[in-house]
Amino acid sequence: MIYFFGNPNQSLYAVQTLKNLDPSTQTKLVWLFGNQPLIEGKTLKGSFLGPRATMITPWSTNAVEITQNMDIDGISRIEGFISIHPDDEFDPMLYEVYDNLDQDIFEIDISPEPIKNITDIEAYNQKEGLALNNDEVAYLDGLAKSLNRPLTDSEVFGFSQVNSEHCRHKIFNGRFVIDGIEQQESLFEMIKKTSKVHPNTIVSAYKDNVAFVSGPEIEQFAPADGAVPSPYQTKTIKSIISLKAETHNFPTTVEPFNGAATGSGGEIRDRLAGGIGSLPLAGTAVYMTPYSRVTKNRKWEEGFPKRNWLYQTPLDLLIKASNGASDFGNKFGQPLISGSVLTFEHQEKDQRLGYDKVIMMAGGVGYGVQDQAQKKIPSKGDVIVILGGDNYRIGMGGAAVSSANTGAFSNEIELNAVQRSNPEMQKRVANAIRALVESAKNPIISIHDHGAGGHLNCLSELVEDTGGEININQLPLGDPTLSAKEIIGNESQERMGLILSEQDTDLLKTIAQRERAPFYIVGKVTGDKHFSFVDEKIGEKPIDLDIESLFGDAPKTTLLDQNQKVIFDDATFQFSDFEGYLSDVLQLEAGGCKDWLTNKVDRCVTGRVAQQQTVGALQLPLSNCGVMALDYNGKEGVATAIGHAPVVGLIDPAKGSVNAIAESL
Repeated sequence: MIYFFGNPNQSLYAVQTLKNLDPSTQTKLVWLFGNQPLIEGKTLKGSFLGPRATMITPWSTNAVEITQNMDIDGISRIEGFISIHPDDEFDPMLYEVYDNLDQDIFEIDISPEPIKNITDIEAYNQKEGLALNNDEVAYLDGLAKSLNRPLTDSEVFGFSQVNSEHCRHKIFNGRFVIDGIEQQESLFEMIKKTSKVHPNTIVSAYKDNVAFVSGPEIEQFAPADGAVPSPYQTKTIKSIISLKAETHNFPTTVEPFNGAATGSGGEIRDRLAGGIGSLPLAGTAVYMTPYSRVTKNRKWEEGFPKRNWLYQTPLDLLIKASNGASDFGNKFGQPLISGSVLTFEHQEKDQRLGYDKVIMMAGGVGYGVQDQAQKKIPSKGDVIVILGGDNYRIGMGGAAVSSANTGAFSNEIELNAVQRSNPEMQKRVANAIRALVESAKNPIISIHDHGAGGHLNCLSELVEDTGGEININQLPLGDPTLSAKEIIGNESQERMGLILSEQDTDLLKTIAQRERAPFYIVGKVTGDKHFSFVDEKIGEKPIDLDIESLFGDAPKTTLLDQNQKVIFDDATFQFSDFEGYLSDVLQLEAGGCKDWLTNKVDRCVTGRVAQQQTVGALQLPLSNCGVMALDYNGKEGVATAIGHAPVVGLIDPAKGSVNAIAESL
């Protein structure tokens, strides 16, 4: 049964129930929805915009839980709808238009696809946008022959995600041949070399979700026992500092709000999964796009032709992506304290440069306990647990698609690869993990977040050294139309995978229930170096492979390249035009006011922030001179350099004017 509350000419709520609502419950819901009345009738005429029927929104998940806390039973879903004109624009990633609202709006007449045997791997690769190269296709063909059976759709799809550029850094770990000469080191080996030569205070690097450096002794303020109500106590611990940054370019290009939000959420989960658990403190965000063209008559934007963007314009990206990253931090409870934004295009001779494939980078810092910095090796019989939300048709193939050029595949494939943001659910999971990290004895053996590749990538990496068996029927299902491949590989993101000994699972279950974090025992460590997903209902295994078939024998990428010499014209300028140059610089997104970024961020959401980041020095990032930090010193307009850069201009806050100060310090 579906009840409607609100105004059908404006906005309303659709409440799906398992039983009829009595008058008392109806009164409670009217109050809950801000005195929006119950609408008589089972069908509403008109065009309405609402969420896709197959995707229960994070808002609905939290709204249903609120009703449960109000002692209202039997509500399974609550969604918001607005009345629109059929021609109004909307985001098809998140919404659909309903012609009339009736009792069937949440009905899904789709049956899950059965497990498929793939006989033509290359054709399947092209159809599904798996971004497998010729060597990888040949490898999978050979694997099928050695097993004397065709690979399943889950196995081919899973291999593409686990061995994608996103997950395995095929280019960075690849073999480079430049000008016919094979290079001695890969890009990754060159990067790692610095820490090998100068380890300094590095505790862990390049082998976990995050890097750790040695931190100070700190005072931990935490409950004596996270499993029961208990007093807070303090103790001194030797800390480690976690550092993390990663790009989320493709999802942000396709669906900026959720792409950037899940970029921020993903790197938070990476810090949670460092060692056997660590805690996030503060985040950063970076946005790089082509010129925004927010206004007309900006001459530097005229030298490069305006493009017809496949998904979102640069202006849409800057606004929506920054909204998404800010929204996640604010709702999760992590202050976003630093970042940068850069718009850039340049054309010279036959060379065109620009950030046409958007860069969104999320990063952050956190801390942990020094003796928890390393993951442990699981043992046979250890239990595999999932914390977090349900499975939906979200982020399918995101790891592979993000490794290709945007637009290389069909819109359906690319839109299917984008995630959704659920910071509230992730916060519950983080609270449960925090209770273990802060306990006297952390029982976590290993931990990994669910990102690209979903359950497959997370759980296979958890048991990479041992092997494991996952019961697919125990994985939480929010969309009953998902196939086995979609259950295994979807990227519903607010989840963490953990391994604990059997005797410790009840402790985590108790903590998870207190924190309202969904808890599922989904498998066990087998110790046989084999990895499988088992569907006990139909007696089939969508994935049934040795671990080394997924990880160990994948072919190495070879990249052929040649050195090219690019000569740009020397920069020319007239010093007499300095104020004009400065005016132009301050109109660039990189150089101008950042209020549109900083004022929507809760910079002290966790408390104990020493000073707001907008207090004190004026900071102006300028081309070729890094960040200029100035103290404005009263009436005479004197600027004192705090940073290393030369002073080139100062905004007088009293007059709103620019004083040209060209002095070298």
